[in-house]
Amino acid sequence: LTEPPGSLSLLATSGAMRAAGLLLAWALLHPAASQQCHPASPAGVLRFTDRHAEIRVPALHRVPSSLDPLYGLVRRCLDLIQQNPLPTELLRTALNDPGSVRTSQVVQYELGYVVCAAVALLFTVAVPVAGMCFCYCRSRRRCGGRLRAHRRSLGCRRRCLLACLSFTSLVILISVTCAFVTSQRVKGQMEPGLGAVPSTLRTLRQHLANVPQGVQMVVDKFEVPRKQINSDLGGLSRSVGLSIHAQLQAVTYAALADLQDRAGDLQTSLHHLQILQRTARALAAARAELEPALRERRRRVVALLDDPRCTSCASVLGRAQSLQLGADYGKVPSVEKVLKALAGLPRSDFAEMIRQGNGTFNSIPELAVERMAQLIQDLRGDLARTAEKVQSIADGFPVPDYTRPVSEALLKAEERSQPYLREVERFERYRWIAGTVLCSIVLLILACNVTGMALGAYGLSKREDPSDYECRGEAGAKFLLVGVALAFLFSWLLILLVFATFLVGGNIQTLVCRNWVNQEIYKFIDTPGNLPPSMNLTRQLNLRRDSNLSSAYRECKSSAGLWEVLQLDRSYSLDEHLKTPKYTADFQKRLGDFTASLGDVRLLRGEGRQDLETFARSGVDEVDYGRFQEEMKNPVVQTSLPGLARNLEGLQKMQRNSTVAARLAAEARALWQMQNSTVQSQEALVAKLGESVQFLSRLAPHLKERVKSTLATTAAVEARLPLQAQQILRQELGCFTRKELRYFAQYLNWVGQTLREDVASCQPLATALDNGRVILCDRIAEPWNAFWFSLGCCTFFLIPSIIFAVRLTKHFRPIRNRLISTGSEETCPFHIPRVTALKL
Repeated sequence: LTEPPGSLSLLATSGAMRAAGLLLAWALLHPAASQQCHPASPAGVLRFTDRHAEIRVPALHRVPSSLDPLYGLVRRCLDLIQQNPLPTELLRTALNDPGSVRTSQVVQYELGYVVCAAVALLFTVAVPVAGMCFCYCRSRRRCGGRLRAHRRSLGCRRRCLLACLSFTSLVILISVTCAFVTSQRVKGQMEPGLGAVPSTLRTLRQHLANVPQGVQMVVDKFEVPRKQINSDLGGLSRSVGLSIHAQLQAVTYAALADLQDRAGDLQTSLHHLQILQRTARALAAARAELEPALRERRRRVVALLDDPRCTSCASVLGRAQSLQLGADYGKVPSVEKVLKALAGLPRSDFAEMIRQGNGTFNSIPELAVERMAQLIQDLRGDLARTAEKVQSIADGFPVPDYTRPVSEALLKAEERSQPYLREVERFERYRWIAGTVLCSIVLLILACNVTGMALGAYGLSKREDPSDYECRGEAGAKFLLVGVALAFLFSWLLILLVFATFLVGGNIQTLVCRNWVNQEIYKFIDTPGNLPPSMNLTRQLNLRRDSNLSSAYRECKSSAGLWEVLQLDRSYSLDEHLKTPKYTADFQKRLGDFTASLGDVRLLRGEGRQDLETFARSGVDEVDYGRFQEEMKNPVVQTSLPGLARNLEGLQKMQRNSTVAARLAAEARALWQMQNSTVQSQEALVAKLGESVQFLSRLAPHLKERVKSTLATTAAVEARLPLQAQQILRQELGCFTRKELRYFAQYLNWVGQTLREDVASCQPLATALDNGRVILCDRIAEPWNAFWFSLGCCTFFLIPSIIFAVRLTKHFRPIRNRLISTGSEETCPFHIPRVTALKL
């Protein structure tokens, strides 16, 4: 009799079997829930190139400057000078019928400029006349001479005049510095600003001409989602198979493990039943053989111990008399009937059956690849046809047919602007030369004032007598008079330059820039009848009939497409071309209609099922294993043979009769021989019998329930696996479909955004208009107006400079309180006689 293979391992893994059974029962009662699609990874976002339009109009912006406070002051002054709004009626008349424009209308609108012109004319006439009068007075020794008498208040008056002339000179210096800076800024902005006009018009034409290539380039980018979808299709079938395998493996492996446990129970139970039968027979036969030998041995030992010559043997006699057999295994129940019922089992190879079921289940990924091969091929074909549909976006794009009027209008504007731009450039060159020369003269006047004040003050500090002649004071007075002469000579030129630039720059600011910012110009252009038919921009630009320049500007500003503002008769709708279902219907339908059988796994064949059913009906659970256990509690021999043998050996040592001692030793050896040869072998059989009884007694109460559960769950798993596999297939294909549809949606959204904001956007038109306003108003008009404002401040502050300089001249000359010589100033005009220096 040998130990059954795997019996101990099956007993040790009973807890794991119960856990697998619970898992299997839960899986069968709760079918596979709807699986969530895999979360979107960074690879799920398509990346397209950022730039597509070859020609761009860079947006210009007003750059903050340290002269912004000056610009703001000039704008406020112009708003005071010209408070009238845009002259709509006057402009309409001037554009449609220039001959009917009345001068009074122009004067009424330009009243502020007319007043400024009157002031400029008055200044132009008055200052030269005042200069001639001063020359006459100077020749008559009335102006710029000497003080007639010394007074105590002369020092205070002199200091006051010095302070006033210094302050006036400082104001003139600041103004002329601002005039220099703004004049240079106008010069620096004028050339690139004028060059930006034809270049912007040319860029706009090139942008319109490149729209077809840009649209085709955008359409060609369908290759990005196409490659990604083809890549996903390459791994779809295996991914589906692996997902089905991963989600069903717990249920399948639990069912296979349960089936393997039942097969093990069958084989182990049959093995232990056979052991039970053979061991019981062997024990019964051994008992029959042991009984006469034991009876004979008891008789001999009792006779020996009862011998009168045996000393102290009476104490062991009772134990020897009780020497008899114990357990009788002939009385235990027979398992012959059960073994007959299990005869020939197992008829099926459970190990091979489980191996085949496991192999079939593990081959699901390869089976999915095989079953879905045609689907993948068809989907690739649908994707190729989708690429042809996407090409229709470019083929049907109508913008090139409708941008020709815009291109022609831009070309005409570029050609007509060239002569005007050249004239403006020439006028600006003259303005810059005149402004630089006159500003230099103002600086020369300031130099004369500063030098005159410095020399005069120094001469006064060195003169001891007010009537004394001092060359440095006299030189200071002459420098002041030179500055006065220069002011009289050039102030009228300064005021003419100021008025000319003021008239141009002021009207640009108040008539153009101010109304450009508040979009009054656009409203004027949009009002029917304001422009002559030859200047109808809506028709020339081929705008929609229900649109105008203002609405087109606003739409272009908000990144509208060219086709949305041009007159296309509503023949093209990009939104219709970019609807996802138009391109994904076939792709989506093919995935939705696909079905495949991927879960047909046989776990238990008919022979195996019959073996398990026979095992359950065999009566293993009906055997009274308690009788075996009760009989095994009895020893093989009631009296312990080793104990009796040791007692006899002890008595041998106590005997005085050698014959009795020898017989006691022989009987002890015989008992030891019986124990070692017969009784121990029977005890080993009893131990083996106990193992089998223990296993069968633990298995029997639950046998039918376990077999029934295994058969039921195996059948349920075989029935539900195809359904659950189909359900998982649908879920995986649904997730794949949604993922690929997101690729289509990303691409189409990107196409719409790129066409509207980049390739076929009309935003460059709005940007060009904004750039024109920035160049004309912010970069040219503002420093231009700041130039004439600064130069005007210089010009008007020359008047107090002349007055203070003439008044201060007398204080730098010797005070006339006595007659010095006949050749003095009284007889020689413009002659300052030398006198002794007197300290005042």
